[in-house]
Amino acid sequence: MNKSTGLPFSATLQQEIKDRFHFVDEDHAGRRRLFFDNAGGSFRLKAAIERHALVDAMPDCSERMHDAALHLQDIEARGAADARLIFNAQGGSVFASHTASGAMFDVIHAVAENVSGNNVVTSVLEHPSSFDAVSYYAEKTGKTLRVAPSNLETGGIDVDAIVALVDKDTCFLSVMYASNISGAKIDIEAVVRRAREVKPDLYIIVDAVQHAPHGVIDLSRTPVDAMNIAPYKFFGCRGSGLTWLSERMARLPHHKLVAKAESVWDLGSAAPAQFAVLTAIVDYVCWLGAQFIESTDRRERFVQGMKRIELHERALLGRLLDGSATVPGLRHIAGVTVHLDYADLSKRDLIVAMSIDHLTPAQAVHEYAQRGVIVYERVQSSLYSKRMLESFGLTGAIRVSPLHCQSFDDVDRFLQITAELTGERAA
Repeated sequence: MNKSTGLPFSATLQQEIKDRFHFVDEDHAGRRRLFFDNAGGSFRLKAAIERHALVDAMPDCSERMHDAALHLQDIEARGAADARLIFNAQGGSVFASHTASGAMFDVIHAVAENVSGNNVVTSVLEHPSSFDAVSYYAEKTGKTLRVAPSNLETGGIDVDAIVALVDKDTCFLSVMYASNISGAKIDIEAVVRRAREVKPDLYIIVDAVQHAPHGVIDLSRTPVDAMNIAPYKFFGCRGSGLTWLSERMARLPHHKLVAKAESVWDLGSAAPAQFAVLTAIVDYVCWLGAQFIESTDRRERFVQGMKRIELHERALLGRLLDGSATVPGLRHIAGVTVHLDYADLSKRDLIVAMSIDHLTPAQAVHEYAQRGVIVYERVQSSLYSKRMLESFGLTGAIRVSPLHCQSFDDVDRFLQITAELTGERAA
């Protein structure tokens, strides 16, 4: 097993995986296409969609005592347990929200207004749902906003740059697990360890939405106070965010019904279908892990499945960048620039930021779409991109984000189309 360059699935397993997802090779109208915009969402598991439809069709309220209500309660309990399994979380609270972004504002609100400190720390690469929440509550509570800069070589944030901003008067630290522009992973384990050496009781909040579908999360190694995921970016459905809170975070004052327990963050009736989706996601990853190990332990199979996803995606990333004997990679196509091209692929999730000479990112995205390829432009005019791109000295980039259910053949087709695009412009 070559962990540095990845390890692709066998052709047989690759097809089995692909068959478990909707619209991998064709769009909703049956047109052949490559969907390489999974950083903006993800392919949907057929099982997740089916489970959502079935459970959501039930008219019953789960807060009753008849058989159907008890069945819904069991679905919610299993989904919450599977959320803990994803995080490898012990204790604390799990709460569901309409979006992961909304949960981030709720969490930052609670800690900013109820924990002492005169400054807050975050990074320039954060998603607006966390960066804007941090800056809003820093201003509201009169705290100094400290922002760690990006590293132009790695495309990420250095641990040193984060820790240098933390002191004994820091209220909290908010940092993402991986960049949704460069794919660079942040060393959260080192961040937590070193930041707590400066302030042992520091509250730490992590946005794991982008990283969760691509690698193992283990709160026993990264004991933070809050971490969120979005099922729609993790092979599931839109309409929910799942967040884990440490026991001390869960007990901070927050919006809640008065009669509910102190650590409950859910407001209103739960949507059992969303918990069913989470279980379908975990079932799938466990099935994948079981192709490689014989363990019956659900967490062990899940971890193995995520590790195999990570290795396959690393192999896809290597293929994208360096190509093969028959097709050149992005690094070797004249007229293509790969931005933030850090050599160590183990430090990156499956995202590439690139540009094509003589085409703006928007023009390139249009040209790809005309050829049945969906990618996305990240440009400074977008509220989701401006701050991050400026930190890298870029005005824009084409973001390419395949998923593990795709294959070398899919990557090769993308590379061939890219080469054609540059050749057409040169002509």
